Amino acid sequence: MASIPPPPKSARCLAVIPARNEGASVAEVVAGVRQALACDVLVIDDASSDDTRARAAEAGAITLRLPLGLGAWGATQTGIRYAFRHGYDSVIALDADGQHLPETLPTLFATQAAHGADVVIGTCVERLSRAKRVAWWYLRLLTGLRIADLTSGLRLYDRRAIELLAGPDASLLDYQDIGVLMLLARKGLRIEETPVPMRERRAGHSRVFASWPVVASYMAHTTVLCLSRLDAGRRSARSVRRAQSSC
Repeated sequence: MASIPPPPKSARCLAVIPARNEGASVAEVVAGVRQALACDVLVIDDASSDDTRARAAEAGAITLRLPLGLGAWGATQTGIRYAFRHGYDSVIALDADGQHLPETLPTLFATQAAHGADVVIGTCVERLSRAKRVAWWYLRLLTGLRIADLTSGLRLYDRRAIELLAGPDASLLDYQDIGVLMLLARKGLRIEETPVPMRERRAGHSRVFASWPVVASYMAHTTVLCLSRLDAGRRSARSVRRAQSSC
């Protein structure tokens, strides 16, 4: 297990940045977040083979290195658990590749305050290709989620969402986008979206949409996840009805 750094002096909002081999961009992202929000920044180094952790620390981030690569959601949940343990009221999660503009982060807090949301997603539908739009239409139909950008990694979670996502129900989700959103919606949390501009990543490429075989695998795994969770919800509802009828 990775060692947990000591809690920072200020425990209010924590920016959580999962990063794997993002040494080329992570320092700029950390500096931008600190300037935009003046909050603590935690970079979860997902077993990088480059200098991601060193560059993040030099930029002023708290850093935590995972001994094994857990993927985007595993790294993000590590940060959320850190926030839960140390009493933060909110977590803002964003990518380390430079796609998310730090100056847009206050917009998520404004949307949260205006709508009383537990979760706010920063969306940029203009960046979606035609193939992604078709995929999202299919997944919205399958899950019942009414969310424009299902894979945006720019999200603001309040304390209620932090408590839920730090727990075991969120530990076995292969993909943070659909699985997390289904869990949040099933638990009755209010999810809002706000449009924000985004830019192309500075280096590398998407690990989910790197090639058509990877996309096909993603869609297959996500479909199974969706169907299993939908079926679990139906079975739970039937159990409740049986229990009520036996009273």
